[in-house]
Amino acid sequence: MPLTIKPNIFITCAITGSGSTQDLSSNVPRSPKQIADSAIAAAIAGAAIVHCHVRDPKTGVPSRDPSLYRELTDRIRDSKTDVILNLTAGMGGDMFFGPPSAPLPLQNETDMGSAESRMEPIADCLPEICTLDCGTMNFGEGDYVMTNTPGMLRAMGSMMTELGIKPEIEVFETGHLWFARQLVKEGIIENPALVQLCMGIPWGAPNDLNTYMAMVNNIPSDWHWSSFSISRDQMPYVAASVLAGGNVRVGLEDNIWLEKKVLATNESLVKKATTIIEAMGSTLMNPQQVRDLLGLTKRAPR
Repeated sequence: MPLTIKPNIFITCAITGSGSTQDLSSNVPRSPKQIADSAIAAAIAGAAIVHCHVRDPKTGVPSRDPSLYRELTDRIRDSKTDVILNLTAGMGGDMFFGPPSAPLPLQNETDMGSAESRMEPIADCLPEICTLDCGTMNFGEGDYVMTNTPGMLRAMGSMMTELGIKPEIEVFETGHLWFARQLVKEGIIENPALVQLCMGIPWGAPNDLNTYMAMVNNIPSDWHWSSFSISRDQMPYVAASVLAGGNVRVGLEDNIWLEKKVLATNESLVKKATTIIEAMGSTLMNPQQVRDLLGLTKRAPR
């Protein structure tokens, strides 16, 4: 396959995520102010898009409190930083089973929300992009299942389209991409779609180039896409994305290390990715160029 390196590439920075990294690095932001400050620094470093979750400011555990999303959104927009805001809509699909001998009742960590409750922060904040985890899968260790049924995805996808928000389809395995194509076919998501390939997350698509290229080759040619991998493979996948003709995602959601024994910040990860991208002959797109590419509408401060 010939190389299809794009001349212009955008970076998404995933600022904090919902994993249990808050006690592994003091650089993982917790409060809306910390998350906003880190997002702004990442944008100044070159990220055109910031992908944001929120956390309980005291404990650092993931949250889907709409008031935290509102504070975060207002802080980023009031800063007048020209960055595209991408909020998660993935929270509220967490199902924790008991042990194999007694899977029911579901465990206390279970957080299953309605489509309306999962979309409440999105409808209030109106980001330019929000995520749509396009399927159900065993996620990590234990008996946790990331749960997104076809009905739930159709309902949430329809809400995103009605709100004028671009879904970023999170693809953790090949079946998720298959269903994404179905959502476009049904008119629930507008064409061309935006895809994020999520590699190396147990137990989704394994972190190998054969699987990666199989997924890349199944993305419709007129769609827009990015990809990432986790931990030590984050930066190698910056290069892989560039080589395969895609865009790039980095950030503390997926990796807390800049190099061996050196904890990263979102700003430092964006700078390192920028060095790789530019060394490979591509240039970074700014937020307005990405808006024009993806057909996004910039929202003003409230």
